[in-house]
Amino acid sequence: MSLDWIYYAISWILLTWHSAWDHIRVPVEAVLGTNWSWILAIIFLVVTVRVILFPVFVKQIKSQRAMQALQPKVKELQEKHKGDRETLQKEMMELYRKEKANPLMGCLPMFLQIPVFLGLFHTLKRLNPDNQGKTLYGWTVDQFNSASSAKLFTAPISGRFGSTADELARLGATGHTTKIIAGVLVLIMIVTTYLTSRQMILKTGWAEDPQQRMVQRLMLYGIPVSLLVSGSIFPIGVIIYWVTNNLFTLGQQQWVLRKFPPLVTPKPGAAGRTGAQPVKTGGLLGRKAAPAPAKPQVTTPKVAGPKPGAKPVNAKKTRPAKRQG
Repeated sequence: MSLDWIYYAISWILLTWHSAWDHIRVPVEAVLGTNWSWILAIIFLVVTVRVILFPVFVKQIKSQRAMQALQPKVKELQEKHKGDRETLQKEMMELYRKEKANPLMGCLPMFLQIPVFLGLFHTLKRLNPDNQGKTLYGWTVDQFNSASSAKLFTAPISGRFGSTADELARLGATGHTTKIIAGVLVLIMIVTTYLTSRQMILKTGWAEDPQQRMVQRLMLYGIPVSLLVSGSIFPIGVIIYWVTNNLFTLGQQQWVLRKFPPLVTPKPGAAGRTGAQPVKTGGLLGRKAAPAPAKPQVTTPKVAGPKPGAKPVNAKKTRPAKRQG
C-alpha cells in the first residue's frame, strides 16, 4: 500500500503554514541560529492535527468513563463465568454493545496520529541538499533548499543525534552542537511522554484488572524508556513535533478531565452510595462541585432531673382525688 497520500498531506500542511508565516513577515533568515518559519510550521502542524482529532479525543474520554462505570458489572461476569473464557468474552461483548462502550476507543487517537508521525519522519528524512527528488510531494526547489538548511539553534531540523560527521557537514552543521540539541530534546520528549501518561492514570486511577494494570505500567514506563534508543534516530524536526504534541496533550487532557471528570466506583459495602460518582474537580476550566448539604442532626430532648436534695415526687399523689358520688 502506497503512503504517498500521507506524504502529500503532511507536505501540504507544512508548506501552507510556512507560507503563512512568510506572509506575516517572520524572518526567513536564521535568528538566534533558528529558522523560526520552519519551526513554527512544524509546531502548527501539531495544532492542525490535534484540532482535527479533538472530537475523537472527547469520544475517547467518554468511552473510558463508560468502561470505568461498567467495572462492577464486568467483575460480576468474571465471577459468574470463572473458568469459561469463551462465554465470558461473549457476555462482555454483549455488555459493551448494550451500554455503547468501546474498549478500543481509548487507543484510537494514538493510532490516527501514527500516519502523521510517519509522514513527517519520511518528509524530514528527505531534506538533504544532495537529494535529487526535490520536487516530490508538491515541494518547489526553493522550498526544499530552504527547509534543508533550516536549523534550530544551529542544529539542522533534518539532523539526528546519530548523524555522521559527513551527513552533518552536507547540512552545514557540526556534530557537537547537533548532538547537544538533539540530546536535550530527546530528554524533554521522554519527560513529557511520561507526564502525559501519568496525568491520565492519576485522574482515572489504576486498573484493578492485572492485564490492564500491566498495560498502564507499559504506557507509563516502557514507552518513555524506549525513547532513549529510538530518539537517536529521529530527526530533530520530528522530536520538535513529538514534544509539541505532548505539551498539547497535557493541556488538552487537563481541560477534558475537568470537563468530564473521572468516575469513582464505590467500594463494596459502602453505605449510602449507589453507582459511580464524578470526582470533585475545580479550577479555571471546570466548575467546582457543590458541597453536599449537611444532614440535620437529630438531638434527643434532655429531661430535667430532680435537683440535688429534693424529695422525689410521686406521680400518683399529685393526681386529683376522684369524687365520690
